[in-house]
Amino acid sequence: MTDTEQIQEQYRNMYDAMIRKDADALSNILDDSFILIHMTGMRQPKAVFIQSVLDGVLNYYSALHENMPVKIDGNQAELTGQSRVNAAVFGGGRHTWRLQQKIKLKKTSGVWRMTQAVASVY
Repeated sequence: MTDTEQIQEQYRNMYDAMIRKDADALSNILDDSFILIHMTGMRQPKAVFIQSVLDGVLNYYSALHENMPVKIDGNQAELTGQSRVNAAVFGGGRHTWRLQQKIKLKKTSGVWRMTQAVASVY
């Protein structure tokens, strides 16, 4: 599997883990330095983000991935994921969002892990 394929697989795995509310899988995909920057500008470090998924503050039901271009520079990479995500977040109703995440990754010991995600719509 190429680095690009591995990175795209990590993106799909992240959504699968969020849908399943699988803390262990998310913990393996996200680097300890991970920060999620929401559309509002709110920043959530890895532990807070995972807990928000587990607690139902962030509920994900499905994700249809439309675009996942990857740029790689050595052991650093960026994936711009565009997915139609069915979710209910922060007490709002369930909707399908055209969610874009610009995700930074680093490769350590042969594994790509996400270090930052910036969410927006497309």
